[in-house]
Amino acid sequence: MEAILLAIYSFFVWLIFIKFKWLPWNTQTQVTVAIIPIVGMAVLILLLNIFAPSSSDVRVFKYTVPIVSQVRGRVIEVPVEEGNRLVKKGEVLFKLDPEPYQLAVNQLEAQLATAGASQKELEESLKGARGTVDQAAARMREVDARLELARTRVAQNRELVKTGAGNKFDLEQAEANLKDLEGQAQAARASRVQAVAGEGQIRQKLGGKVNGEFAQVAQIRAQLENARWELEQTVTLSPCDCHVINLQLRPGAFVAGMPFNAVMTLVEAEGQVVALFNQNELHQIQPGDEAEFTLKTRPGSVVKAKVDSIIWAQGQGQLPQSGTLPMTGVLNAPPGRFAVKFDIAPKDKELLVAAGAAGDAAIYTQRLHAIHIIRKVILRVGAYVNYLILKLH
Repeated sequence: MEAILLAIYSFFVWLIFIKFKWLPWNTQTQVTVAIIPIVGMAVLILLLNIFAPSSSDVRVFKYTVPIVSQVRGRVIEVPVEEGNRLVKKGEVLFKLDPEPYQLAVNQLEAQLATAGASQKELEESLKGARGTVDQAAARMREVDARLELARTRVAQNRELVKTGAGNKFDLEQAEANLKDLEGQAQAARASRVQAVAGEGQIRQKLGGKVNGEFAQVAQIRAQLENARWELEQTVTLSPCDCHVINLQLRPGAFVAGMPFNAVMTLVEAEGQVVALFNQNELHQIQPGDEAEFTLKTRPGSVVKAKVDSIIWAQGQGQLPQSGTLPMTGVLNAPPGRFAVKFDIAPKDKELLVAAGAAGDAAIYTQRLHAIHIIRKVILRVGAYVNYLILKLH
């Protein structure tokens, strides 16, 4: 652009001083003609770098998603293809042989049914045991009442025998009845203890409750839910709208289901574009400012964007945890640049913005709009220059 401006300026100088000779071509005018473009170009460049800063270091970043199988097994199908075909969120990436996991589900379903039937049987047994305990308790109360009555009669007959008013045979009969009832009382207590013990054994078999279910049934149900989840994981779905890169997985391969054993990598369809600027170029830039950038992968195209934010951090501002003091002055690195993040315009979001692509960018601030056109022309000239492939073979 600077060359074009100088060419236009030279053309007008030629017209004024040489062609039409409207002004004399002497030493004074020659010095003036030489100084004007130097000062004008210097001022123009300084103003451009302040109010329409540019960067020749545009970078396109995209997040990658390593795909790791949740379960192990033999691969039976890989329906996706690597390349530029977009894989939508929820599409099948690959399938594992589900037979072992289906068998585990069937086995646990049978165990759950058996445990449920056993639980009902034990619950019915518990009701019967409670009835037996109640009957034993009632029998013991009845025998205790008769025993107390028999003791009273023995005491009464002894008093009558002592006074001579009673019959010794009646006393012996009462004592015999007392011994018989004492035996019955011991038997009733033993029956109650046995019934309580039987109830306790049934309760122990039933175990405690978890969310209203007995522990054994709840445990099998939890195992069944886990087995069903593992069965679902034999089909791995895409977590995002992505592209499949470097697909080596093939039917017949075996995946181990380990977190460090990724079987493929997805690259998100939408990434982020940043441009690196020197630190003194950022003081006029605000979020929402108009921006444009070009990529070497798309010669001749200018992508519209807006400034999303300035990332006010870089590695030189970090002091890592260490037992040594930070060094200054020895091989000191130059001040690092800061990244400006761009938000691509909706109409350009469908463009192929490849991860790792590089290019040039310009930001148009809120002041001195008149010179923005010059930066736009410079950026577009550079975009068309990208068509040139300067190599000898």
